[in-house]
Amino acid sequence: MKRVLHTPEGVRDIYNVECGKKLTLEGHLKKVFQLYGYHDIQPPTFEYFDVFRKEIGTIPSKDLYKFFDKDGNTLVLRPDITPSIARVSATLLKDEMVPVRLCYTGNTFINHSSYQGRLRETTHMGAELMGDGSVEADAEMLALVIECLLTIGLKEFQLSVGNVDFFQSLIEDASLDEDAEERVRELINNRNFFGVEEFLESIQVKRSSKEAFATLNDLVGGMTTLAQAKNIAPNSKGVKAIKRLEKIYDILKLYGVEKFVTFDFSMSGTYGYYSGIIFRAYTFGTGDAIVKGGRYDHLTEKFGKKSPAIGFAIVIDELMNALIRQKVRIVYTRKNTIILYDPERKREAISLARDFRRKAKNTELIRKDRAKGLEEYVTYGDEYYAGNLIYLDRSGEITMVNLITGEQKIFGSSSENKSEGSSENRTENSTENSSDRSS
Repeated sequence: MKRVLHTPEGVRDIYNVECGKKLTLEGHLKKVFQLYGYHDIQPPTFEYFDVFRKEIGTIPSKDLYKFFDKDGNTLVLRPDITPSIARVSATLLKDEMVPVRLCYTGNTFINHSSYQGRLRETTHMGAELMGDGSVEADAEMLALVIECLLTIGLKEFQLSVGNVDFFQSLIEDASLDEDAEERVRELINNRNFFGVEEFLESIQVKRSSKEAFATLNDLVGGMTTLAQAKNIAPNSKGVKAIKRLEKIYDILKLYGVEKFVTFDFSMSGTYGYYSGIIFRAYTFGTGDAIVKGGRYDHLTEKFGKKSPAIGFAIVIDELMNALIRQKVRIVYTRKNTIILYDPERKREAISLARDFRRKAKNTELIRKDRAKGLEEYVTYGDEYYAGNLIYLDRSGEITMVNLITGEQKIFGSSSENKSEGSSENRTENSTENSSDRSS
């Protein structure tokens, strides 16, 4: 029975005010996407296994939630939404000649044993720019990320930018095989540069390559970092990667957001499909990146269409945690009016609620429990961010409570009114004068 009453490990219920704030946050972010011209897409929650197979470059198969359909096909709960967007681009949008801008909101699922204490189901909001391989597209994506974070009230964050091609140039120069490359990536992702040095020594990598990898730990910073990286670039591939970052930085100056960018040449990318610039946004109050993204020019090829692309995902759950810990207010407005009534005033209460709803006023209708006092309902309204409470007493009195200011007004019985409509007018005027609740 406990398995029924409680959620499985790694997932949780989100409800009431927290859910409202989350949806409000998503709404603010979506408006920014729309300002940049991005169009909505809703890919399915599960796909055929092939969409996330090893060759695609997403997470290992063992970390996927897999199940079967009635025909025996292996299906997968999506661990990442980008491959689904690439599939759509290569199939449904295969004839599009102009770059396509898509944005989405959806949950992802990762069955990872090392995620103890962390969510296995998380909400991602992302944007993908398909069919544009230019530095302008790279800069637009970075500017969009920064504007999203500024819009929701974050002031202290950093966008770390690297280039997979630079990292790959070091791998190629060191002549590392697939297993050695995987080990080096793992060590560097864990910031274990001493481990990298020991490993490269153990497999007898040439001295210049060992020195280049050792330098990665210090290649983090502003424009001066680009000049330092050029000094260790082993070939033209590495130099081109740096020059592209220089061009992107110049465009970011035009957006006026360059101060939020830090270059990090140790970045190698979480997913194997990244092929150019990669980036992550960090802020304090969270244990992981709040934004993850990069260029993936060869991913759509795996679904049948050659097309450059770049995108990112905002991890909403991590972002929420950061905002709460930084005490950044999520503006969550509730316009609800509570109409509380004694059973004898049911007809008038329903009439008033109908009138409010016809005028697009959110109205919560509650029949009063005789065992509970008005104060309990005021507390309820306060906790759930209602703006006003109107109590229709059985004696005919109307009590108006402004839940923001705490001010109360009591009107006489309805028999003293010239018409039932006059009480509706008074209650409507009172709700018009109160402010929205936000937190």
